[in-house]
Amino acid sequence: MRRTLTLAAAVVIALATTVFNTAPAFAHGYVNSPPSRQANCAQGRVSGCGNIIYEPQSVEGPKGLRSCHANLSQFAQLSDESKSWPAASVGSTVTFTWTFTARHATSNFEYYIGNNRVGVFSGNNQQPPQTVSHPVNLSGYSGRQKVLAIWNISDTANAFYSCVDVQIGGGGGNPTPTPTPTVTRTPTPTPTVTPTTPSGTWRAGTTYAVGNTVTYNGATYRCVQSHTAIAGWEPPNVPALWQRT
Repeated sequence: MRRTLTLAAAVVIALATTVFNTAPAFAHGYVNSPPSRQANCAQGRVSGCGNIIYEPQSVEGPKGLRSCHANLSQFAQLSDESKSWPAASVGSTVTFTWTFTARHATSNFEYYIGNNRVGVFSGNNQQPPQTVSHPVNLSGYSGRQKVLAIWNISDTANAFYSCVDVQIGGGGGNPTPTPTPTVTRTPTPTPTVTPTTPSGTWRAGTTYAVGNTVTYNGATYRCVQSHTAIAGWEPPNVPALWQRT
């Protein structure tokens, strides 16, 4: 009898182990442009990354963290500042693009440099499309910077994290700081910009120029950066593009 029970227990344990080892990893999302640290690892641009090369989309942890690896020990390499992380050369406004492998209902997307939040975009508690892009104004920063991008899920207590290394103003390496020269400039009059697109209600697919005004949900907004509108770039969601008047 005891031998029969022992054999049955062994079979149960074997089956449970098989199910656990063959269960697929959860898939979610990460920033792929400019390449995040996990994207660079998955593409073989950085060595010694560990398991993140197989699942760059799985850096998930509680909301409110400020770490590249979401405090997950298996992804600790993402927070290793001694690694030679490539820095994408960018201008003062950077468009960050997320790729999703599981599209969770979204509270919002946040972008941080250090403890300063430099961008936030509402997800309207809806599922995003397969990719989502956000223009983030980084004009207050220069040189090499690390941007922490956060995807906050609306129906769980968790978020997904991606760190993106950028070189604002050109150059993708690790530049040696040089003294900033003092330049005296003569003020020039600000030119008057004539809108090239008629004002009216904001519409996706419309090209807007600096100075155009639109209405959205009863409020009026002025375009501060030329662009072609897409769904998700409604004026309240993109302060880098629209200023409320």
